[in-house]
Amino acid sequence: MPKQKIILAVISLLITFFVWQQGLKDSLERPSVVFDISQKEIEITELALPSIPNDLKKLFSNNPSDDMRFALSKVGFDKLTDRGRLISIILSKESKEINNELVNQFDSQIYRDAIKNIIKGNLDDSFKPSEEFFYQFRNDRYLYYLLSKNFGHNETQFISLKTSQIMFLKLIIIRLIPLLTILIGSSLLIKNLWRVLKSKSIYWKEFTPLKLDLIDMILLISGGFVVLGEVFSPLLSITIVDFFTKDLSNEISQALKIFFGYIFMALPPLFIVFKQIKFIDKEFILKKDYFQFNFKPIYKGLLDGIRGWIMIIPIVLLTSLVMNYFIENQMGSNPLLEIVLNNNNYFAFLILFITTTLIAPLFEEIIFRGVLLPILSRDFGKIIGIVFSSFIFALAHLSFSEFPPLFVLGVGLACTRLISGRLISSVVMHSLWNGLTFLNLFLLRT
Repeated sequence: MPKQKIILAVISLLITFFVWQQGLKDSLERPSVVFDISQKEIEITELALPSIPNDLKKLFSNNPSDDMRFALSKVGFDKLTDRGRLISIILSKESKEINNELVNQFDSQIYRDAIKNIIKGNLDDSFKPSEEFFYQFRNDRYLYYLLSKNFGHNETQFISLKTSQIMFLKLIIIRLIPLLTILIGSSLLIKNLWRVLKSKSIYWKEFTPLKLDLIDMILLISGGFVVLGEVFSPLLSITIVDFFTKDLSNEISQALKIFFGYIFMALPPLFIVFKQIKFIDKEFILKKDYFQFNFKPIYKGLLDGIRGWIMIIPIVLLTSLVMNYFIENQMGSNPLLEIVLNNNNYFAFLILFITTTLIAPLFEEIIFRGVLLPILSRDFGKIIGIVFSSFIFALAHLSFSEFPPLFVLGVGLACTRLISGRLISSVVMHSLWNGLTFLNLFLLRT
């Protein structure tokens, strides 16, 4: 009933305001993943150094250890993680007194043992830790290397020529992929902008919005996506995953929480859309393309998605560079980025990959570009529809520092959807964007 819908919409809006306000506030207290990414790149450079030709070393770094010391000093010892503190102590050139009081500042026993051994080594030059001690760091190639070097341990067993070559290959891919996509994307972008300027118009394909109004949209976004999806669903999904993953590793448990978290978050808004369509059309036909995926021909949707992805990369990266220039210490990175960066379980990686490159893009595109964008474009025009749907899309990620690049990405996704006339194109574009981010984080692991 209209009155009931309006009351529910108002209540949903009020709850959304407080939830998003608190989420954005919390994002300011989360550390930025930018430092972790730059630190990992320095680590890879250090490990790759034996395989980097002398002529190319200046392009990467002549002295990664100095770069690491400088990077850690900018953060401050007290704000570093246990791992960062240990690296800082090993690389420190100062005659900083290391005593047993420092041991208590570390939460993890493995790092406490490392500091104790460093203290013993400072008191006795002939002291060598046991093989079991070094074995604890077998999965952390950079720390293993630093500790081996510090104690004169034979690190060649670990930092072999093959390992160094793998790290060099990683470094090339990490640097080359963004450069190539920027060059190709910029040329495509300039070409298409010139075409628009010459014709003085943008050719938008026809779209068919659902027969819903703004109240329906508020109920969908605020009621379904936020209240049910972001507030109540996580309570259920976390409880279920905690019950079934008691005996699994922390990394797999964490990945499953994210996977089922997305599933449970997607179900309420999708169910609301289902009920809204069924109420208006009196039935829901599964084969009917309500959101205009327009799968056929499939190659056309793929090409439009790839083209949109390549063209948006330079603009998003430029936005991020401007942000980094004006705001030195950005906070509030998506916690998922740090989880992927520091994950060492390949099964957990597979779960996270499926979540970020398949489930999340499909769900978000249905809600923001499949339902919201066409309705806003119908009621207020395409430009306002693109801007407002992108604003909501960026805001829903609850991160102050990531809001500008996500807004730009949202504009690119919306334009791809309306110009191609296919929702599948924006799904492909979104998946490629998340996939590139995932690949970059995967390669940065040491």
